[in-house]
Amino acid sequence: MTLIYGHRGAKGEAPENTLNSFRQCLSHGVDRCELDLHLSADNELMVIHDTTLKRTTGRRGKVAEHTAAELATYDARQGGPSWVQPCPIPTLQTLFEQCAFEHWQLEVKSASRTRAASTVLAIRELAQAYGLLDKITITSSSREVLGAALELVPDVARGLVAEYAWLDPLKVAQNYGCNLLALNWTLCTPERLHKAQALGLHVSVWTVNEPALMHRLADFGVDSLITDFPGLARTTLGTD
Repeated sequence: MTLIYGHRGAKGEAPENTLNSFRQCLSHGVDRCELDLHLSADNELMVIHDTTLKRTTGRRGKVAEHTAAELATYDARQGGPSWVQPCPIPTLQTLFEQCAFEHWQLEVKSASRTRAASTVLAIRELAQAYGLLDKITITSSSREVLGAALELVPDVARGLVAEYAWLDPLKVAQNYGCNLLALNWTLCTPERLHKAQALGLHVSVWTVNEPALMHRLADFGVDSLITDFPGLARTTLGTD
C-alpha cells in the first residue's frame, strides 16, 4: 500500500507550513507530513520553507535574523490558498504539541556546517523530549546537513531529498546511511525505484498532485507520495 504524506501540511488547501495546514491534513485522516525547518536567531526550530520571509509573510529579511517570538507574530498567509484567520509561523514544538502525526519528514535546507550541526541537534533534543524519535526522519538535499546528522545524531533516521539525477541518488543515500529517499517524481522510473527498494530505502515521491500520476506511481510500487492535496490523494488511492 502506498502511504500519503501531506506536503507542508496540506499546501494546496491552506497556507503552507502553518498550524492550519497541518490540521487540514489530519482532517482527511492523513497522519504523515512533510515540512521545512529553519533556525530562528535564538535557535528555535521554525516551520517555514524559505530562508527569507518575503514570499509567505511579505516581510523583509531572513528567518535567521528574527527571534522565535518575533516570527510567531508574522502572518504567513501570502501566496497560498485564501484563509480567513491569520496564520503565524509555527515552531516545530507547537506542531509536536498539537498535531498527532504518525510520521514526520523534517526537511532541513542547505546550511553552513555550524548551522547544520545546531539544527540536527535541536531536532533530536525536541523529538526526544516529546517521545517522537522513532517517528521522525531528518531529510535534506544538503551534504552538510546529512553529514552532520550522521555524525552527531546517528540514532535519528535520515533521508536524501533528490531533485536532480546529476549524482546517483542511490549512492549518495547509501553514503550517508539513509533509509529514506525523497525523490522528485520526474526521477521515479520503475528501475530506479526497484533498485532503491532493493537497497532497503523507503522511496517517497514528491510533489504528486494529479490523480493519474498518483495512480501511476502507486502502480509502480512507490512506498509513499508527498502531495499538496492529501484529501484528494486519499480519495484517489482509496487508502484506509
